Amino acid sequence: MPINDPAVLAEVTAAFERYETALVTNDVAVLDELFWNSPHTLRYGATENLYGYAQIQAFRAARPAAGLARTLGRTVITTYGRDFATANTEFHRSGSDRVGRQSQTWLRTPEGWRVVAAHVSLLA
Repeated sequence: MPINDPAVLAEVTAAFERYETALVTNDVAVLDELFWNSPHTLRYGATENLYGYAQIQAFRAARPAAGLARTLGRTVITTYGRDFATANTEFHRSGSDRVGRQSQTWLRTPEGWRVVAAHVSLLA
């Protein structure tokens, strides 16, 4: 199984960057698109646990659009074969000294690369 095949890594990196842009601009349509539309998808946030695409979509629709800008720190994207990848990044929000961490598990689906599991946390 090839790790970090350059073509696959480029695909996942592009999907990750598209997600990041949508996140900081509150492009809910793209955020919804990039999560796998399945009851098996989950997202553990800094203050919430969301099980299934419907809960994630409802959270995104209700989330305030202010204060979303952030600066990414170290980002590590690793692909495993042609259809599975992880993306992990550190982030900082202006006005906060806390370090955030985001982990995503990506899966190639017939619709394209989709997040099937995500976790966001903040260090004290």
